[in-house]
Amino acid sequence: MRWPTLFVSHGSPMLAVEPGLTGPALAAWSQAQGRKPRAILVVSPHWMGHGLALSTRDQQVAWHDFGGFPPELYTLQYAAPGSPELAARAQALLADAGIVADRDPRRPLDHGAWVPLRYLYPQVDVPVVQLSLDMERDATGQLELGRALAPLRDEDVLIIGSGSLTHNLRDVRMPQDAAPAAYVPAFQDWYAGRLAAMDLPALLDWQARAPGAAQAHPHDDHLMPLYVALGAGGGRATRLNDEISYGALAMDAYAFD
Repeated sequence: MRWPTLFVSHGSPMLAVEPGLTGPALAAWSQAQGRKPRAILVVSPHWMGHGLALSTRDQQVAWHDFGGFPPELYTLQYAAPGSPELAARAQALLADAGIVADRDPRRPLDHGAWVPLRYLYPQVDVPVVQLSLDMERDATGQLELGRALAPLRDEDVLIIGSGSLTHNLRDVRMPQDAAPAAYVPAFQDWYAGRLAAMDLPALLDWQARAPGAAQAHPHDDHLMPLYVALGAGGGRATRLNDEISYGALAMDAYAFD
């Protein structure tokens, strides 16, 4: 049975202790599948570089790659098994598509990976491999990357792109339910419409066509994982969540199948 792919917005690290609507939405999606994947491949903008790399740890640990947050956040762990086997398979699929990826035996899971996984698979019993985000790839390049990884869906692997549908930290406001900046719901609605129609020309030209694009993403790193998930999943997009956190962080999640 083929797995869908996921795009999840991880927002602030505080998501780990402030589930809001996002945590329950992710948990509900996971439970609705009625089964668990053999393994998970996740890409996050908090591991980013020139080119690609795959984590090959036998045992994962949660990296608290942030500062200035409440002490309780630094006590949380997500010690999932790793899967060097999945890393090797993903590397081979990418090589078949002419894409080079290195292996990294030391890299732990950053918060873009482990925070949403705490809601998706809280029993921490599914092996996880993290793929870095290639900062040199635009939306088209990320889509092509996802398509190269798509065969994993037929091998009982769940592919997750973790980022944020909007991500302008200069516009973050307290508290968590602060009124949203005007561009945030407009940007959400544009993506919801274009994904529902699977309008790839518009989606790939998002910087020119999406309302408030420059405000929503001063840098595109948190949006690019959506295109990896879209490329691997294709087909129908199902919106799982439309929460806005801290006024500037659209927490939308989508399943692609």
